Amino acid sequence: MKIGFDIDDTLINLREHAFHLYNKKMNQQIPLAVFHKLERVEIHEPFGLTEEQGRDMWNASLEEIYYTTCPPFPNAVELLQEFERDGHEIYYITSRPKEHGERTKAWMQALGFPVKNEQFFYGMKDEEKNNIMKELQLDYYFDDKPEVLNTLLNESDTKVFVKHQSYNQNVQLPRISELSEIRELITNVKKD
Repeated sequence: MKIGFDIDDTLINLREHAFHLYNKKMNQQIPLAVFHKLERVEIHEPFGLTEEQGRDMWNASLEEIYYTTCPPFPNAVELLQEFERDGHEIYYITSRPKEHGERTKAWMQALGFPVKNEQFFYGMKDEEKNNIMKELQLDYYFDDKPEVLNTLLNESDTKVFVKHQSYNQNVQLPRISELSEIRELITNVKKD
């Protein structure tokens, strides 16, 4: 099977990691419970930042956000390694900017994710992910962002799933909370 994944907030806990970094950089102690109630992808509002200040803070912090101690979600690395061992093709489709693509790929490989060069796509806009999915003819795709998921609602034969986040509650697609749930999905398909 061909299985596609977004990276940020689908396989790795990027926004929560950034939230901790913001607390540290801004010498604040905003509780994690506030983060878990955010209804937007952006995390700047609890810190009292405007849209522009939030965008500037995010862009100025990208190096630290992307390449320091951002953890994968539980079981992410092991699950994808298992899928690769079982003969599935794993594709990564991320909207991270082109200038971060190759370094992100190396970082993911260093974490233990089974990444093949020809199965790693980056540098596109959110809405362009759909085109890549169609070209690849993915069987399954997992993502967290409403902007991406909403473009996929009626335009793909791929089975699309939402990785549960506080900001994507209104997306009307099947949802997973834990990555380990994917194992059951794939196993059940293999039995049919």
